Amino acid sequence: MASFLFAILVLSSSLCLIDAHNGGFSVELIHRDSVKSPFYNPSETASDRITNALRRSFNRVNHFKPSSVSTKTVEADIIVNSGEYLMNISIGTPGFDIVAIADTGSDLIWTQCKPCSQCFTQEAPLFDPSKSSTYRKLSCSASQCGSFQQSSCSTDDTCQYSVGYGDKSFSRGNLAADTLNLASTTGRPVAVPKTVIGCGLDNGGTFNEKSSGIIGLGGGKVSLISQLGTSIEGKFSYCLLPISETGKSTKLNFGSNAVVSGAGVVSTPLVKSTPDTFYYLTLEAISVGTKRIDFTGSSPGSGEGNIIIDSGTTLTLLPSDFYSDLESAVDSQINATRAEGPQGLSLCYEAQNDIEVPAITVHFTNADVELKPLNTFVRVSDTTVCFTFTANNDFAIYGNLAQMNFLVGYDTEKQTVSFKPTDCSKN
Repeated sequence: MASFLFAILVLSSSLCLIDAHNGGFSVELIHRDSVKSPFYNPSETASDRITNALRRSFNRVNHFKPSSVSTKTVEADIIVNSGEYLMNISIGTPGFDIVAIADTGSDLIWTQCKPCSQCFTQEAPLFDPSKSSTYRKLSCSASQCGSFQQSSCSTDDTCQYSVGYGDKSFSRGNLAADTLNLASTTGRPVAVPKTVIGCGLDNGGTFNEKSSGIIGLGGGKVSLISQLGTSIEGKFSYCLLPISETGKSTKLNFGSNAVVSGAGVVSTPLVKSTPDTFYYLTLEAISVGTKRIDFTGSSPGSGEGNIIIDSGTTLTLLPSDFYSDLESAVDSQINATRAEGPQGLSLCYEAQNDIEVPAITVHFTNADVELKPLNTFVRVSDTTVCFTFTANNDFAIYGNLAQMNFLVGYDTEKQTVSFKPTDCSKN
Protein backbone atom coordinates (compact mmCIF):
# COMPACT_ATOMS: atom_id res chain seq x y z
CA MET A 1 0.00 0.00 0.00
CA ALA A 2 1.25 3.01 -0.64
CA SER A 3 3.48 3.25 1.05
CA PHE A 4 2.30 6.52 2.78
CA LEU A 5 0.41 7.46 5.97
CA PHE A 6 -1.21 10.89 6.06
CA ALA A 7 -2.27 12.57 9.31
CA ILE A 8 -5.25 14.87 9.03
CA LEU A 9 -6.50 16.48 12.23
CA VAL A 10 -10.26 16.97 12.09
CA LEU A 11 -11.56 20.22 13.61
CA SER A 12 -14.97 21.17 14.93
CA SER A 13 -16.39 23.35 12.16
CA SER A 14 -16.70 22.30 8.53
CA LEU A 15 -16.24 23.72 5.07
CA CYS A 16 -18.34 22.41 2.23
CA LEU A 17 -16.59 20.94 -0.78
CA ILE A 18 -17.91 23.67 -3.05
CA ASP A 19 -16.19 26.34 -0.93
CA ALA A 20 -12.98 24.31 -0.93
CA HIS A 21 -13.10 24.22 -4.72
CA ASN A 22 -12.74 28.00 -4.86
CA GLY A 23 -9.25 28.02 -3.39
CA GLY A 24 -8.21 24.40 -3.06
CA PHE A 25 -7.14 23.01 0.30
CA SER A 26 -4.24 21.24 1.97
CA VAL A 27 -3.91 18.68 4.74
CA GLU A 28 -1.02 17.72 7.00
CA LEU A 29 1.27 14.94 5.76
CA ILE A 30 3.16 12.94 8.40
CA HIS A 31 5.68 10.14 7.89
CA ARG A 32 4.93 6.92 9.76
CA ASP A 33 8.24 7.25 11.67
CA SER A 34 7.68 10.88 12.66
CA VAL A 35 7.29 11.76 16.33
CA LYS A 36 3.79 12.90 15.32
CA SER A 37 2.86 9.40 14.14
CA PRO A 38 1.26 6.72 16.34
CA PHE A 39 3.75 4.30 14.76
CA TYR A 40 6.71 6.24 16.21
CA ASN A 41 8.95 4.04 18.33
CA PRO A 42 11.54 6.04 20.30
CA SER A 43 13.60 2.90 20.94
CA GLU A 44 14.29 2.44 17.21
CA THR A 45 17.48 3.88 15.76
CA ALA A 46 17.61 5.69 12.43
CA SER A 47 19.14 2.53 10.96
CA ASP A 48 16.29 0.41 12.36
CA ARG A 49 13.75 2.66 10.66
CA ILE A 50 15.58 2.51 7.33
CA THR A 51 15.88 -1.28 7.52
CA ASN A 52 12.16 -1.62 8.25
CA ALA A 53 11.28 0.73 5.38
CA LEU A 54 13.43 -1.30 2.98
CA ARG A 55 11.72 -4.52 4.09
CA ARG A 56 8.30 -2.97 3.48
CA SER A 57 9.48 -1.81 0.07
CA PHE A 58 10.38 -5.34 -1.03
CA ASN A 59 7.14 -6.77 0.40
CA ARG A 60 5.11 -4.16 -1.47
CA VAL A 61 6.14 -5.56 -4.86
CA ASN A 62 3.39 -8.20 -4.45
CA HIS A 63 0.86 -5.37 -4.58
CA PHE A 64 1.70 -4.63 -8.22
CA LYS A 65 1.66 -8.17 -9.59
CA PRO A 66 -1.07 -8.68 -12.21
CA SER A 67 -2.34 -11.83 -10.50
CA SER A 68 -3.25 -9.80 -7.41
CA VAL A 69 -5.26 -7.13 -9.21
CA SER A 70 -8.76 -7.66 -10.53
CA THR A 71 -10.71 -5.15 -12.58
CA LYS A 72 -13.84 -7.26 -12.53
CA THR A 73 -14.87 -6.59 -8.94
CA VAL A 74 -14.79 -3.64 -6.62
CA GLU A 75 -11.49 -4.31 -4.92
CA ALA A 76 -8.13 -2.82 -4.12
CA ASP A 77 -5.13 -5.12 -3.77
CA ILE A 78 -2.49 -3.82 -1.39
CA ILE A 79 0.14 -4.87 1.11
CA VAL A 80 -1.04 -4.54 4.69
CA ASN A 81 1.03 -2.56 7.18
CA SER A 82 3.54 -1.31 4.60
CA GLY A 83 2.16 2.21 4.36
CA GLU A 84 4.63 4.98 5.06
CA TYR A 85 2.09 7.60 6.16
CA LEU A 86 -1.08 7.60 8.25
CA MET A 87 -4.21 9.60 7.66
CA ASN A 88 -6.41 10.64 10.57
CA ILE A 89 -9.84 11.32 9.11
CA SER A 90 -13.43 11.45 10.28
CA ILE A 91 -16.35 9.48 8.83
CA GLY A 92 -20.06 10.07 9.39
CA THR A 93 -22.23 12.64 11.15
CA PRO A 94 -21.31 13.15 13.92
CA GLY A 95 -17.75 12.42 12.88
CA PHE A 96 -16.00 9.23 13.99
CA ASP A 97 -12.21 9.61 14.01
CA ILE A 98 -10.17 6.79 12.46
CA VAL A 99 -6.54 6.27 11.51
CA ALA A 100 -6.08 4.85 8.01
CA ILE A 101 -3.22 4.20 5.63
CA ALA A 102 -3.18 6.58 2.68
CA ASP A 103 -2.18 4.74 -0.48
CA THR A 104 -1.49 6.14 -3.95
CA GLY A 105 -1.39 2.53 -5.17
CA SER A 106 -5.00 1.57 -4.36
CA ASP A 107 -8.49 2.94 -4.92
CA LEU A 108 -11.15 1.94 -2.42
CA ILE A 109 -11.61 3.92 0.80
CA TRP A 110 -12.51 1.48 3.57
CA THR A 111 -12.52 1.14 7.33
CA GLN A 112 -13.40 -1.73 9.62
CA CYS A 113 -16.92 -1.49 10.99
CA LYS A 114 -18.94 -3.10 13.75
CA PRO A 115 -19.64 -5.97 13.73
CA CYS A 116 -16.63 -7.79 12.28
CA SER A 117 -15.51 -11.38 12.58
CA GLN A 118 -11.83 -10.51 12.73
CA CYS A 119 -10.42 -7.08 13.51
CA PHE A 120 -7.01 -5.48 13.76
CA THR A 121 -7.06 -5.61 17.58
CA GLN A 122 -9.35 -4.24 20.23
CA GLU A 123 -7.19 -1.10 20.30
CA ALA A 124 -8.14 -0.16 16.74
CA PRO A 125 -11.17 2.12 16.36
CA LEU A 126 -14.24 0.45 14.87
CA PHE A 127 -16.67 2.63 12.95
CA ASP A 128 -20.26 2.08 14.07
CA PRO A 129 -22.62 2.85 11.15
CA SER A 130 -25.65 3.00 13.44
CA LYS A 131 -24.27 6.17 15.02
CA SER A 132 -23.94 8.08 11.75
CA SER A 133 -26.97 10.01 10.58
CA THR A 134 -25.70 10.01 6.97
CA TYR A 135 -24.58 6.39 6.53
CA ARG A 136 -26.45 4.30 3.97
CA LYS A 137 -25.70 0.98 2.32
CA LEU A 138 -25.46 1.05 -1.46
CA SER A 139 -27.61 -1.34 -3.43
CA CYS A 140 -26.64 -2.54 -6.88
CA SER A 141 -27.46 -5.39 -9.17
CA ALA A 142 -24.83 -8.11 -9.36
CA SER A 143 -23.71 -6.88 -12.78
CA GLN A 144 -23.33 -3.32 -11.53
CA CYS A 145 -21.09 -4.27 -8.62
CA GLY A 146 -18.29 -5.21 -11.00
CA SER A 147 -18.05 -1.73 -12.47
CA PHE A 148 -19.43 0.27 -9.59
CA GLN A 149 -20.22 3.95 -9.97
CA GLN A 150 -22.37 6.12 -7.71
CA SER A 151 -24.94 6.59 -10.47
CA SER A 152 -25.34 2.85 -11.05
CA CYS A 153 -27.08 2.01 -7.78
CA SER A 154 -30.50 0.43 -7.73
CA THR A 155 -32.68 -1.11 -5.05
CA ASP A 156 -31.76 -4.72 -5.76
CA ASP A 157 -29.03 -6.17 -3.55
CA THR A 158 -26.46 -4.67 -1.22
CA CYS A 159 -23.28 -4.06 -3.17
CA GLN A 160 -20.34 -5.78 -1.53
CA TYR A 161 -16.57 -5.43 -1.88
CA SER A 162 -13.62 -7.73 -1.40
CA VAL A 163 -10.10 -6.44 -0.79
CA GLY A 164 -7.19 -8.83 -1.38
CA TYR A 165 -3.63 -8.32 -0.13
CA GLY A 166 -0.24 -9.50 -1.25
CA ASP A 167 0.38 -11.11 2.16
CA LYS A 168 -2.98 -12.95 2.10
CA SER A 169 -4.67 -10.49 4.43
CA PHE A 170 -8.13 -9.33 3.44
CA SER A 171 -11.17 -7.16 4.08
CA ARG A 172 -14.71 -7.90 2.98
CA GLY A 173 -17.89 -5.96 3.60
CA ASN A 174 -20.54 -3.64 2.22
CA LEU A 175 -20.16 -0.60 0.01
CA ALA A 176 -21.80 2.40 1.58
CA ALA A 177 -22.08 6.17 1.28
CA ASP A 178 -21.27 8.51 4.14
CA THR A 179 -19.71 11.90 4.84
CA LEU A 180 -15.92 11.98 4.82
CA ASN A 181 -14.30 14.88 6.70
CA LEU A 182 -10.81 16.09 5.79
CA ALA A 183 -9.06 18.66 7.96
CA SER A 184 -7.77 21.67 6.05
CA THR A 185 -4.69 23.68 7.01
CA THR A 186 -6.94 26.76 6.66
CA GLY A 187 -8.50 25.73 9.98
CA ARG A 188 -11.85 24.47 8.69
CA PRO A 189 -12.29 20.82 7.68
CA VAL A 190 -13.68 19.90 4.28
CA ALA A 191 -16.82 17.75 4.36
CA VAL A 192 -17.24 15.40 1.39
CA PRO A 193 -20.84 14.12 1.47
CA LYS A 194 -21.99 10.82 -0.03
CA THR A 195 -18.47 9.43 -0.30
CA VAL A 196 -18.37 5.79 -1.36
CA ILE A 197 -16.57 3.74 1.31
CA GLY A 198 -16.14 0.11 2.18
CA CYS A 199 -17.52 -0.88 5.57
CA GLY A 200 -15.36 -3.85 6.50
CA LEU A 201 -17.24 -6.59 8.34
CA ASP A 202 -14.75 -9.43 7.89
CA ASN A 203 -11.10 -8.41 8.16
CA GLY A 204 -8.14 -10.70 8.76
CA GLY A 205 -4.38 -10.88 8.48
CA THR A 206 -1.40 -8.88 9.60
CA PHE A 207 -3.11 -5.59 10.35
CA ASN A 208 -1.71 -3.18 12.92
CA GLU A 209 -3.64 -1.92 15.94
CA LYS A 210 -2.70 1.68 15.14
CA SER A 211 -4.53 1.78 11.81
CA SER A 212 -8.03 0.72 10.84
CA GLY A 213 -8.43 1.07 7.11
CA ILE A 214 -7.20 2.43 3.79
CA ILE A 215 -7.61 5.75 1.98
CA GLY A 216 -7.13 5.00 -1.71
CA LEU A 217 -5.50 7.83 -3.68
CA GLY A 218 -5.08 5.89 -6.94
CA GLY A 219 -6.56 6.50 -10.36
CA GLY A 220 -9.61 4.20 -10.21
CA LYS A 221 -13.27 5.27 -10.06
CA VAL A 222 -13.77 4.86 -6.29
CA SER A 223 -10.53 6.45 -5.08
CA LEU A 224 -10.63 9.63 -3.01
CA ILE A 225 -9.10 11.55 -5.93
CA SER A 226 -11.76 10.38 -8.37
CA GLN A 227 -14.60 10.98 -5.92
CA LEU A 228 -13.42 14.52 -5.20
CA GLY A 229 -13.63 14.88 -9.00
CA THR A 230 -14.21 18.31 -10.49
CA SER A 231 -14.09 19.96 -7.07
CA ILE A 232 -10.29 19.58 -7.14
CA GLU A 233 -10.02 19.68 -10.96
CA GLY A 234 -8.20 16.35 -10.83
CA LYS A 235 -5.18 17.86 -9.05
CA PHE A 236 -3.25 16.77 -5.97
CA SER A 237 0.37 17.13 -4.89
CA TYR A 238 2.72 16.23 -2.06
CA CYS A 239 6.22 17.13 -0.88
CA LEU A 240 8.04 14.29 0.87
CA LEU A 241 10.41 15.21 3.67
CA PRO A 242 13.85 13.60 3.89
CA ILE A 243 13.97 10.72 6.36
CA SER A 244 16.06 12.78 8.77
CA GLU A 245 13.22 15.31 9.27
CA THR A 246 11.29 13.08 11.67
CA GLY A 247 9.94 15.89 13.85
CA LYS A 248 8.44 17.95 11.03
CA SER A 249 5.43 17.63 8.76
CA THR A 250 4.45 18.79 5.31
CA LYS A 251 1.25 18.95 3.22
CA LEU A 252 -0.91 16.97 0.85
CA ASN A 253 -2.54 19.52 -1.46
CA PHE A 254 -5.75 19.40 -3.48
CA GLY A 255 -7.22 21.55 -6.25
CA SER A 256 -5.67 24.94 -6.95
CA ASN A 257 -3.35 24.46 -3.96
CA ALA A 258 -1.82 21.50 -5.80
CA VAL A 259 -0.66 23.41 -8.90
CA VAL A 260 3.11 23.00 -9.35
CA SER A 261 4.57 26.02 -11.12
CA GLY A 262 7.57 28.35 -11.21
CA ALA A 263 11.25 27.99 -11.95
CA GLY A 264 12.63 24.48 -12.21
CA VAL A 265 9.35 22.66 -12.91
CA VAL A 266 9.43 19.78 -15.39
CA SER A 267 6.36 17.77 -16.46
CA THR A 268 5.89 14.37 -18.03
CA PRO A 269 2.76 12.66 -19.40
CA LEU A 270 0.70 10.24 -17.35
CA VAL A 271 0.10 7.15 -19.47
CA LYS A 272 -3.17 5.24 -19.28
CA SER A 273 -2.66 1.55 -18.66
CA THR A 274 -4.24 -1.40 -16.89
CA PRO A 275 -5.13 -1.48 -14.07
CA ASP A 276 -6.10 2.19 -13.90
CA THR A 277 -5.31 2.26 -10.18
CA PHE A 278 -1.61 2.93 -10.80
CA TYR A 279 0.07 6.06 -12.17
CA TYR A 280 2.29 5.17 -15.13
CA LEU A 281 5.13 7.27 -16.54
CA THR A 282 7.58 6.64 -19.37
CA LEU A 283 11.23 6.27 -18.36
CA GLU A 284 13.56 6.87 -21.32
CA ALA A 285 16.99 6.75 -19.65
CA ILE A 286 19.07 7.47 -16.55
CA SER A 287 22.31 9.45 -16.70
CA VAL A 288 25.22 8.97 -14.32
CA GLY A 289 27.38 12.03 -14.75
CA THR A 290 27.73 12.36 -18.52
CA LYS A 291 27.01 8.67 -19.23
CA ARG A 292 23.44 8.09 -20.46
CA ILE A 293 21.95 4.60 -20.07
CA ASP A 294 18.87 4.06 -22.23
CA PHE A 295 16.01 2.18 -20.62
CA THR A 296 15.08 -0.88 -22.64
CA GLY A 297 13.04 -2.72 -20.03
CA SER A 298 9.44 -3.60 -20.82
CA SER A 299 7.92 -3.91 -17.37
CA PRO A 300 5.06 -3.17 -16.96
CA GLY A 301 4.00 -3.29 -20.61
CA SER A 302 6.25 -2.01 -23.37
CA GLY A 303 7.30 1.42 -24.57
CA GLU A 304 5.14 4.10 -23.02
CA GLY A 305 4.01 3.70 -19.42
CA ASN A 306 6.94 1.46 -18.49
CA ILE A 307 7.32 2.61 -14.86
CA ILE A 308 4.89 3.23 -11.98
CA ILE A 309 5.39 6.26 -9.73
CA ASP A 310 4.46 5.25 -6.20
CA SER A 311 4.71 7.24 -2.99
CA GLY A 312 4.42 4.05 -0.94
CA THR A 313 7.43 2.12 -2.28
CA THR A 314 10.68 3.21 -0.65
CA LEU A 315 13.21 2.10 -3.28
CA THR A 316 13.29 2.61 -7.04
CA LEU A 317 12.97 -0.80 -8.71
CA LEU A 318 14.28 -1.51 -12.22
CA PRO A 319 14.61 -4.56 -14.50
CA SER A 320 17.78 -6.54 -13.76
CA ASP A 321 19.57 -5.95 -17.07
CA PHE A 322 19.04 -2.19 -16.95
CA TYR A 323 19.85 -2.01 -13.25
CA SER A 324 23.12 -3.91 -13.80
CA ASP A 325 24.29 -1.28 -16.31
CA LEU A 326 23.20 1.52 -13.97
CA GLU A 327 24.99 0.01 -10.97
CA SER A 328 28.21 -0.41 -12.95
CA ALA A 329 28.10 3.21 -14.07
CA VAL A 330 27.53 4.46 -10.53
CA ASP A 331 30.19 2.22 -9.00
CA SER A 332 32.78 3.34 -11.54
CA GLN A 333 32.45 6.93 -10.31
CA ILE A 334 32.63 6.32 -6.55
CA ASN A 335 35.95 6.14 -4.74
CA ALA A 336 35.03 4.12 -1.67
CA THR A 337 35.28 0.57 -0.32
CA ARG A 338 32.36 -1.75 -1.10
CA ALA A 339 30.47 -3.11 1.89
CA GLU A 340 27.79 -5.66 2.70
CA GLY A 341 24.34 -4.12 2.93
CA PRO A 342 20.80 -5.27 3.78
CA GLN A 343 19.35 -8.10 1.72
CA GLY A 344 18.24 -6.80 -1.67
CA LEU A 345 20.68 -3.89 -1.85
CA SER A 346 23.78 -4.84 -3.83
CA LEU A 347 25.61 -1.50 -4.10
CA CYS A 348 26.81 -0.40 -0.65
CA TYR A 349 29.93 1.31 0.67
CA GLU A 350 31.83 1.78 3.89
CA ALA A 351 31.14 5.33 5.00
CA GLN A 352 31.74 6.76 8.45
CA ASN A 353 30.94 10.12 6.86
CA ASP A 354 29.19 11.08 3.64
CA ILE A 355 30.79 9.89 0.42
CA GLU A 356 31.03 11.78 -2.85
CA VAL A 357 28.47 10.40 -5.30
CA PRO A 358 27.96 11.18 -9.00
CA ALA A 359 25.16 13.35 -10.36
CA ILE A 360 22.23 11.15 -11.42
CA THR A 361 19.44 12.37 -13.71
CA VAL A 362 16.26 10.44 -14.42
CA HIS A 363 14.98 11.10 -17.93
CA PHE A 364 11.21 10.79 -18.22
CA THR A 365 9.48 11.87 -21.43
CA ASN A 366 9.90 15.69 -21.62
CA ALA A 367 11.18 15.80 -18.03
CA ASP A 368 14.77 15.48 -16.80
CA VAL A 369 14.71 15.07 -13.01
CA GLU A 370 18.10 15.83 -11.43
CA LEU A 371 18.47 13.89 -8.18
CA LYS A 372 20.42 14.91 -5.10
CA PRO A 373 22.61 12.55 -3.01
CA LEU A 374 19.74 12.19 -0.46
CA ASN A 375 17.64 10.71 -3.30
CA THR A 376 20.24 8.19 -4.47
CA PHE A 377 22.03 6.97 -1.33
CA VAL A 378 20.70 6.15 2.12
CA ARG A 379 22.54 5.41 5.36
CA VAL A 380 21.59 1.90 6.50
CA SER A 381 23.98 1.82 9.48
CA ASP A 382 26.56 4.00 11.22
CA THR A 383 29.22 2.70 8.84
CA THR A 384 27.35 1.86 5.61
CA VAL A 385 25.47 3.70 2.86
CA CYS A 386 23.60 2.01 -0.02
CA PHE A 387 22.26 2.91 -3.44
CA THR A 388 18.48 3.49 -3.33
CA PHE A 389 17.87 1.78 -6.69
CA THR A 390 17.70 -2.00 -6.97
CA ALA A 391 16.77 -4.80 -9.36
CA ASN A 392 13.27 -6.23 -9.73
CA ASN A 393 11.93 -8.11 -12.74
CA ASP A 394 8.24 -7.87 -11.87
CA PHE A 395 7.72 -4.11 -12.12
CA ALA A 396 9.63 -0.89 -12.60
CA ILE A 397 8.67 1.50 -9.78
CA TYR A 398 9.84 5.05 -9.07
CA GLY A 399 9.92 5.08 -5.29
CA ASN A 400 9.61 7.69 -2.57
CA LEU A 401 13.30 8.12 -1.71
CA ALA A 402 13.81 9.43 -5.25
CA GLN A 403 10.88 11.83 -4.74
CA MET A 404 12.02 13.41 -1.45
CA ASN A 405 12.52 17.17 -1.51
CA PHE A 406 10.50 17.44 -4.71
CA LEU A 407 7.05 18.95 -4.98
CA VAL A 408 5.28 16.26 -7.00
CA GLY A 409 2.01 17.27 -8.64
CA TYR A 410 -0.55 15.04 -10.35
CA ASP A 411 -3.04 16.48 -12.84
CA THR A 412 -5.43 13.72 -13.84
CA GLU A 413 -7.33 16.02 -16.21
CA LYS A 414 -4.29 17.14 -18.20
CA GLN A 415 -2.71 13.71 -17.57
CA THR A 416 0.65 14.98 -16.33
CA VAL A 417 2.97 14.59 -13.37
CA SER A 418 5.21 17.55 -12.48
CA PHE A 419 8.40 17.74 -10.42
CA LYS A 420 9.87 20.81 -8.76
CA PRO A 421 13.00 20.74 -6.57
CA THR A 422 11.76 22.00 -3.18
CA ASP A 423 12.86 22.21 0.43
CA CYS A 424 9.90 20.23 1.75
CA SER A 425 10.55 21.33 5.34
CA LYS A 426 9.51 24.82 4.24
CA ASN A 427 6.62 23.77 2.02
